[in-house]
Amino acid sequence: MNIVLTGDRPTGKLHIGHYVGSLKKRVSIQGKYDKSFIMIADTQALSDNALNPEKVRDSVIEVMLDYLSVGLKPELNTFFIQSLVPELAELTMYYMNFVNLGRLSRNPTVKAEMKQKGYGDQIPVGFLCYPISQAADITAFKANLIPVGDDQLPMIEQTNEIVRRINNHFNKNILVECKPLLSNVKRLPGIDGKAKMSKSLNNAIYLSDNRECISRKVMSMYTDPNHIRIEDPGNIEGNVVFKYLDAFDPNKDEVEKLKKHYEKGGLGDVTIKKRLIEVLDQELNPIRLRRQQLEENKDELLIMLKEGSEYARTIASDTLAELKKVFYLNY
Repeated sequence: MNIVLTGDRPTGKLHIGHYVGSLKKRVSIQGKYDKSFIMIADTQALSDNALNPEKVRDSVIEVMLDYLSVGLKPELNTFFIQSLVPELAELTMYYMNFVNLGRLSRNPTVKAEMKQKGYGDQIPVGFLCYPISQAADITAFKANLIPVGDDQLPMIEQTNEIVRRINNHFNKNILVECKPLLSNVKRLPGIDGKAKMSKSLNNAIYLSDNRECISRKVMSMYTDPNHIRIEDPGNIEGNVVFKYLDAFDPNKDEVEKLKKHYEKGGLGDVTIKKRLIEVLDQELNPIRLRRQQLEENKDELLIMLKEGSEYARTIASDTLAELKKVFYLNY
């Protein structure tokens, strides 16, 4: 049986980095596998937002609106809220006994995010341990296919390490290893040229942004700082506008011609930015329109999430019961 699990932390609306990194992949595969679970990871979001829980709570519906707006269908996916499946927290606690502190600290994704957030020695324990929480989420549903961006590959590796350690130690195939379903587009940089598009860095274009907002953000994008005059040769390496055109422009041949023209000289930044504005607006306009319609029935979205969470609990509780038997906790 092929089971898909994926999700996002509700810390704000989703941006186009989420879209090309995972959401489009999720839409393209829905209905192709036996089961699909999509989780809104509010518990994990609290790992670095514990002092601002209102932000997490308010973002749950915003993320759900983005899910449905991009084309994820309730009849093909089970949507649920992480905190409404307490079995996941219990599994996380048990898995902590199978991972050492050094291994967690070496996780490349965690290291990068610690540096980005400037934690130093003040990292919250919950944040450091969120790869274990992700392992609990995946294994609770015995998911073997995980749509992710390439920055999340260390999480998949850590999950499989836990699976193998438990299965091998107890000589039972209780848990299932998983593999990533990667996007065809590499991670998008922020509009400021930084390596990661992030809500916290305020360098993102959101799925819900209107044309005026998109235009303002694109016109401020990082290009080639040495491309001062139109006639000057430009560098496309590290040029955010061309990275976005590669990801979104359907006319790949024309993009290649623009690159050559830019490198030769005679093509201004404003011209390529205007093209990108049109490309992004065409891509996001249908998503915006669907979102506007869905916003009229937010109460129904919460009901859908609660129902999905109840079903998710039935699956997760079965896995938990199997593990508690192995751990001699089946009193």
